[in-house]
Amino acid sequence: MSVIKETMQLWRLHLAVLVLAIIAELIGIQRIPIGIGAILLLPLLYAFVMAALMNPNIVKPAGKLIRSREVKAASPLIVIAIMPFIAKFGTTIGPAIDKIIAAGPALLLQELGNLGTVLIAFPIAVWVLGLGREAIGATFSIAREPNIAIIADRYTLKSPEGTGVMGVYVIGTLFGTFVFAVLASIFATADIFDPRSLAMACGVGSGSMMAACSGALATALPEMKDELLALAGASNLLTYATGLYAGLFIALPLVEKLYNATRGRHETAARAAAGE
Repeated sequence: MSVIKETMQLWRLHLAVLVLAIIAELIGIQRIPIGIGAILLLPLLYAFVMAALMNPNIVKPAGKLIRSREVKAASPLIVIAIMPFIAKFGTTIGPAIDKIIAAGPALLLQELGNLGTVLIAFPIAVWVLGLGREAIGATFSIAREPNIAIIADRYTLKSPEGTGVMGVYVIGTLFGTFVFAVLASIFATADIFDPRSLAMACGVGSGSMMAACSGALATALPEMKDELLALAGASNLLTYATGLYAGLFIALPLVEKLYNATRGRHETAARAAAGE
């Protein structure tokens, strides 16, 4: 009974979600040519932007409609809302199991692609943005829940490394879905990469990001929809299974060594000079 009462008290949130969903679906899919390909604007993106504008932490006047209570309640509901889509992936993996097995080595080795956060983001974080040890937590992964657990266990979330991983987590939560959907539509229509490789790249260990990415691919290439969704779902599942170990035993030690060999050396020299 208390659950029903609590749900009724959040009527503003449920009404806002219903209205935004209807508006997004009425707008439909919009295609914007950009030379090498096209950007596909999906209803998910419209809903994301409109919901962000209704967040009182972003647009203060929105607090008259959506209060902080609704904002806090919305966070765990994201997981529930994405479950039907994730379940749909499960139904596509089975029929496409032969194609998934055929892509076996590529599907397994694609996990190494997550190390790109170290190779690309780390130099930018340290030498361009001037981050300290925050760079370790921010760049060893895409900072999803398992990665936060690693940093929390190794350094605690109150440490500079914890600040780094939580910063990337928040930014990824706010903008990751939008960025993934746009990039996927551009690459799918540009015909640069094999669509199957793009589908595998969607599985980064985030349900919402995978849903946006694979949804954009399926919209751009409807003739391959089932295969792309199956590969994306299998890739995401493997990332959950292997990503924790790749981050713990490969990415984190690597980024620590890179930091100690570069900025860490300068920090040690600066402390020594200060002590003198």
